[in-house]
Amino acid sequence: MANHTREDWKARAAQITFRRQAFIDGKFVDALSGETFDSINPATGEVLAKVAACGAADIDRAVAAGRRAFEDGRWSRMAPGDRKAVLLRLAELIRANLEEMALLDSLDMGKLVTDAATIDAPGSAHFFQWYAEAIDKVYDEVAPTARGDLALVRRVPLGVVGAVVPWNFPLDMATWKSSAALAAGNSVVLKPAEQSPLSALRLAELAAEAGIPDGVFNVVPGYGATAGKALGLHMDVDCLAFTGSTEVGKMFMQYSGQSNLKQVWPETGGKSPNIIFADCGDLDAAADMAAFGIFFNQGEVCSANSRLYVERSIKDALVEKLIARAKAAQPGDPLDPASRMGAIVDEKQTQGILRFIEAGKASANLVAGGERVHVEGKGCFVAPTIFEDVRPDDPLARDEIFGPVLSVIAFDTEEEAIRMANDSIYGLAASVWTDNLSRALRVSEQLHVGTVSVNTVDALSAQTPFGGMKQSGFGRDLSLHSLEKYTALKTTWIKYKI
Repeated sequence: MANHTREDWKARAAQITFRRQAFIDGKFVDALSGETFDSINPATGEVLAKVAACGAADIDRAVAAGRRAFEDGRWSRMAPGDRKAVLLRLAELIRANLEEMALLDSLDMGKLVTDAATIDAPGSAHFFQWYAEAIDKVYDEVAPTARGDLALVRRVPLGVVGAVVPWNFPLDMATWKSSAALAAGNSVVLKPAEQSPLSALRLAELAAEAGIPDGVFNVVPGYGATAGKALGLHMDVDCLAFTGSTEVGKMFMQYSGQSNLKQVWPETGGKSPNIIFADCGDLDAAADMAAFGIFFNQGEVCSANSRLYVERSIKDALVEKLIARAKAAQPGDPLDPASRMGAIVDEKQTQGILRFIEAGKASANLVAGGERVHVEGKGCFVAPTIFEDVRPDDPLARDEIFGPVLSVIAFDTEEEAIRMANDSIYGLAASVWTDNLSRALRVSEQLHVGTVSVNTVDALSAQTPFGGMKQSGFGRDLSLHSLEKYTALKTTWIKYKI
């Protein structure tokens, strides 16, 4: 795979059979309405597949299948070691089909196939393995009580978990939710984004092959306004895990109140600050990672470091380095290993990014990019873009653009940098660059975000929780803490004779 050429990837892509139907109760089925929607390759405009457009009736049958499976215990009461073995098989099946899984995401939403093959797909296998290994290592509790009383405190699965995931990391986000929910013993109804359903449908097929029982893992592609809303309002869904925009996250909170008070765990928008102090000893490394933090995955990352705060004395030198890196990161064919950026997910998102850029030209100094790019005369591509001298109150510095657009803002003091970094409705992540350990700790403590990366950007692992504060949502993906979202504490109190 490391030596694959563009032609190799294209030949492999031509061999893929796309799964087009919903996966409910262990079977691929059409939407009850018979309706479909087009899954489109944003790099070419080609229709990849006509995918089942599920509605409320399809959500009903998927939830019912999940409930039956949960209540009869085929998965929820399976021995932890047996569930572990099944999820380990699923991890290995993802690895065995790595190229296909990578291609599905690359074709479906425009990301670089090399990134999908070296980061996304291997990461998904790793997360399934990690939660599989955790299943039989999480202990329950015995509460301290008086003699004659025994109080057992257990973590039990909730039941049916709905998962609504975004298009920017289709396989990864499906995995982050479903691996932990399944490990805990729940049934899952997964609604992938309508822009990128293909890898989730293939994942369902691999899950069945691994031995996950019928009804335990269901995938219902469809539109957010129909399938997503129906899942959020469903009276028999116990928990809804969501990654996406803050606007839609708020809708799911409302759906909970309008239905059965299901738990809702939103991971929503971000506008992450990256603070670079003059005492950063390696400005080239800071520039490399600042560019990575905004241009990776075309900037379509909820925790993208899109606000760059740089100490004034080093601003010009850093901006010069960033311009050079932007020029070297021009978009190209996502299936070409030589490409440095892929396509924007669709025309709607492309136009939204271009509107931000056009407005920014009147309020800030455009120093790199700023235009739409076509690859072989077609596709949704935007050049890596940098604005400097951005006002802190400019939409460039406040709104989530979700594209390869970096806003550079100078600061003079540590206090000013912290104040501007915190002046946001979002609180997902932040980065700090300094060689002063005291400053690193001091600034990190004062940033109101879920994760602070020091002398790097966007650090995460299976061992550490990922999630935000403020309007970036709450709850956490990854780590053992993620299991808390998908379980309830249940006390069994026993009185005995002494």
